[in-house]
Amino acid sequence: MVEEIITALSRIKWLFVIARNSSFTYKGHAVDVKQVGRELGVQYVLEGSVRKSGDRVRITGQLIDATNGAHLWADHFDGSLEDVFDLQDKVASSVAGVIEPELQAAEITRSAARPTTDLTAYDTYLRAYPTVWSAARQIPDALRLLEQAIARDPRYGPALAVAAICCFRLVIDGRSQDPAADRLKGKDFARRALQVAGDDPAVLVNSAIALAFFGEHIGAMLALVDRALTLNPSFARGWQVSGNLRYWTDPPELDTAIRHAETSLRLSPRAQVGSPLGVIGTAHFFARRFDEAVPKLILAIRQDPSHPHPHRILAACYAHLGRLDEAREIVTQLRAVTGIVIPDISYLRNAEHRALYLSGLQLAMGEAE
Repeated sequence: MVEEIITALSRIKWLFVIARNSSFTYKGHAVDVKQVGRELGVQYVLEGSVRKSGDRVRITGQLIDATNGAHLWADHFDGSLEDVFDLQDKVASSVAGVIEPELQAAEITRSAARPTTDLTAYDTYLRAYPTVWSAARQIPDALRLLEQAIARDPRYGPALAVAAICCFRLVIDGRSQDPAADRLKGKDFARRALQVAGDDPAVLVNSAIALAFFGEHIGAMLALVDRALTLNPSFARGWQVSGNLRYWTDPPELDTAIRHAETSLRLSPRAQVGSPLGVIGTAHFFARRFDEAVPKLILAIRQDPSHPHPHRILAACYAHLGRLDEAREIVTQLRAVTGIVIPDISYLRNAEHRALYLSGLQLAMGEAE
């Protein structure tokens, strides 16, 4: 079980994971986590146990900050020993999927507590990262920080890829002061990121969705995302982006989009890696399952009230359901978020989807005027 978890964690390229032989020296001993951190030179320690009762097994785990002993995460997993290898894969994938965003959040908190007079590229990137996913209205500020990081290190792949995401979001959200310039800048950031990506799943995924939005061949971009998920099957952000791109395609893969977004939610139930709920709601909308789309879109709006996309889809959804008063109310909320109600939707490769989206928004706006 430990070997499986170590292997899964090792796929996260930005983590330094101690090898099995070193970590196993502590097996069976009562240890001080702070001492382990000092001896191994690590910031965090994952510890746990396996308990068996008949053919049932319970695996517990907890993530601890080795500098102060603080608990960052704890959970348990139950399963049957009938297929122990499948259970090991499931636990390893789940642990790795949860730990990546937890460690990302811990590193962001650590960075935010440091003096800001001379930030390194990494610290600047960490300050920008959470704002991209948590609040759409803060994306212009995040882009400024990322451009500072890129100025310090022009080959810093993660910063380049997330900067490309920011440009894409500025354009689609309607917050860009110069959409044509931001498109060019976003393409440049993403292509530069891919040049230095190597086997970094995050760089591959974030560059792929930005370039897909900016018009690159979507099949090629999906291949990049698939490669990233092969490198790290526990990468919640990768599953979220895969879900996004599946409903952009022609023909669309709506049920696959929903499954992949649900996988993202399972792997990262707390830390935001995008808007899996928005993906699920949008896929239901394009499948004309409007009643199923509505609750997912409402939850997506609650997660980030400044994100225009779920507002737009929800307004169109209400309009197609004939709930025009509610559609009008959502358009009013949308206008408080962005001045652009109907965005450029050329990223949707399917003509029927574009027509469904536009007709719904136009109907909602007609009632809202």
